[in-house]
Amino acid sequence: MAPFMSDLLNKLNETATSNVPPVTCIVSDFLLFTIATAEERGIPIALFQTASACCFMCFKQLRPLKEKGLAPIKDDSFLTNDFLNKVIDWIPGMIGIRVRDLPRFFRWMDLNDCWFNHTMESAEKACKASAIIVHSFDALEQEVLNALYSMFPRVYPIGPLQLLLNQVPEDDLNSIGCNLWKEEPECLQWLDSKKPKSVVYVNFGSIVVMNKEQLIEFGMGLSESNHSFVWIIRPDMVIGQSAIFPAEFMEETKERGFIANWCPQEEVLNHPSIGGFITHCGWGSTIESISSGVPMLCCPFFGDQQTNCRYACSEWGIGMEIDNDINRENVKTLVRELMEGEKGKKMKKQAMERKKLAVEATAPNGTSSMNLDKLINEVLLSRN
Repeated sequence: MAPFMSDLLNKLNETATSNVPPVTCIVSDFLLFTIATAEERGIPIALFQTASACCFMCFKQLRPLKEKGLAPIKDDSFLTNDFLNKVIDWIPGMIGIRVRDLPRFFRWMDLNDCWFNHTMESAEKACKASAIIVHSFDALEQEVLNALYSMFPRVYPIGPLQLLLNQVPEDDLNSIGCNLWKEEPECLQWLDSKKPKSVVYVNFGSIVVMNKEQLIEFGMGLSESNHSFVWIIRPDMVIGQSAIFPAEFMEETKERGFIANWCPQEEVLNHPSIGGFITHCGWGSTIESISSGVPMLCCPFFGDQQTNCRYACSEWGIGMEIDNDINRENVKTLVRELMEGEKGKKMKKQAMERKKLAVEATAPNGTSSMNLDKLINEVLLSRN
């Protein structure tokens, strides 16, 4: 891919004008060829880590985990509580983390798998970049960020991005937008008719899939909780089938349920009627929920979701985990606890505290805002 990147930069620079200057810096994901291209050009490069700081630290420990036989697992016989609950006490800044809390794909990778080796190599070579941007903020992940500061010369926690974007004049953002699915804003009008903090928002992100049985159990649990809900069900969410619910579900929830294919999530989470969020715990959804002060029921499926779930539930006190063996009774019980129980009330309080910290971080003199200024002035506007 390096030749492609080099060709692209050549074309951009050849067409440079006074209004469109040549490329003088790169902001990239963690594809290694971008570092090589920046080095060849003698221009700075910042790697943008879209996952949490905790997840990035786990990536950084992939080789030691491999050497200690903790990842990937050799076979399914290791999937016991004794093994999964084993505490890993040597990962910097992540005290008490267990094997089960690591990004879940660590369990399944073959040692020769290209993704396994790419992830390991990318984390190890990230130090060659001019800077690393982490979509987080200091007050949220302070301990692990302190550990990362000692490993990499320039780490810049900048987030939550949506709160920073909200400070940009709207006219400057009108032409910017990206969605995998068409949003259905009608759900906002439906939410307007509901009481404050009375609705559960359910969204498992853009790529999670379920089988029919899981979907029905989840739906019946929501129905039996007797709480109103907005549920986002993508057209491709059910493996090999359409999302079809039993007649009893449709009848019981016709007045208190709203199902859509997609929605403007930030607006939904910030709507006054939303009292809780059932999520797969992808980092984008997790940090948006934190920014909105909404507590979560976490149902991680793969990737970094398990790590995010651990921190939401055990470290930040803003979530409860739904077991992967999804059944309606468990869903019903947890939804009721989230919306009306004592633990739910404590989670709401903690969520609002985290929101306050997020708002402070993105204020003009907040840590994330200052880190953005530092990134621009110390790295992106400099030359290697």
